[in-house]
Amino acid sequence: MPQPFATKPLGFPFVELQSVDSTNNYARQQIHAGLTQHGTAYFTHEQLAGKGQRGRVWTAEKDANILISLVINPHPIRLTNQFQLNACIAVGVQRFFAKYAGSDTKIKWPNDLYWQDRKAGGILIENIVRGKSSQDDSNRDENTPVSEWVSIAGIGININQAQFPADLKNPVSLRQITGKTFDPVTLAKELCKELEAAFGQLQHNGFDALFNEYNQVLYKAREKVKFKKDGRVFEAIVLGISMAGKLLIQHSMMEEIDFGAVEWVV
Repeated sequence: MPQPFATKPLGFPFVELQSVDSTNNYARQQIHAGLTQHGTAYFTHEQLAGKGQRGRVWTAEKDANILISLVINPHPIRLTNQFQLNACIAVGVQRFFAKYAGSDTKIKWPNDLYWQDRKAGGILIENIVRGKSSQDDSNRDENTPVSEWVSIAGIGININQAQFPADLKNPVSLRQITGKTFDPVTLAKELCKELEAAFGQLQHNGFDALFNEYNQVLYKAREKVKFKKDGRVFEAIVLGISMAGKLLIQHSMMEEIDFGAVEWVV
C-alpha cells in the first residue's frame, strides 16, 4: 500500500470493529503493517480516543453513531491538489446526510457537516507521504508521484445520539432532526456508496463539478458571518472557497483565508 491505481470501491472490504482508540489510528497501523488496501473501511461501535482537527477530541456515544475511516489511494490526484480529495469526501458526506435531513445540510469550511446552525459531523483527513503523516499541506512535495501517498478519511456523524457533553456548543444528530432511530452500520455502508460515487466522479470527470457543488452547499455562503482572528472579532461576507481550498471572504477587502487562520463565531 499504496497501489498504483485504485481498483476496488470505497467501503470494500467493510471491517466492523467493536472498540478502538481511533479509527484513523487503526487504519494507519494497518497501512504501515501492509495489511490493508485502497477502499477498506474501518467502522467501530466505540471510539475511546476519537480525533478531531488540530488536536481536538471527538467524543461519541457507543453504538449510536457513524465512526469510520477509509483508506484511499488518491490516484490520479497529486499531493499538491489534495484539497480536491478533501472536497470530494465532504461532498459525499453532505449528499449522504442530505438524503435524510434535507437541504439544510451544509459543509462548514473546512471540515464540518452542519444542519442549520448545528454540527452533525466532522471529517479528519490524514495523509501518509513516504512514511510521513500530515493533516495539512505542510509536508507536501509537488514532485511526489501519485502512487507514493495515501489518505485516511476519518468521518464521524451523529446518528442516534440524543445527549451530548456540555462543552459542545451546538451538536445535533439525525435522530433529533428526523425523530427516527437508525442502524449506524447500515447507514455507514450507504455512506461508503456515496463516497465511492463522489470519488469516481473526481477520478473520471475531474474536479470542476464537485468544486461547484461544494460551493453551492457551503455553510453561510453569501451571508455575513462573525470571525475571530488573533483575539479580534470581525464581520465578513462568505464568498465561497477557492480552487486551492481557501475561504474567500469580503469585509473591507476580499481576503483568502488559510485553514486554521480564523475561528468561526457561531
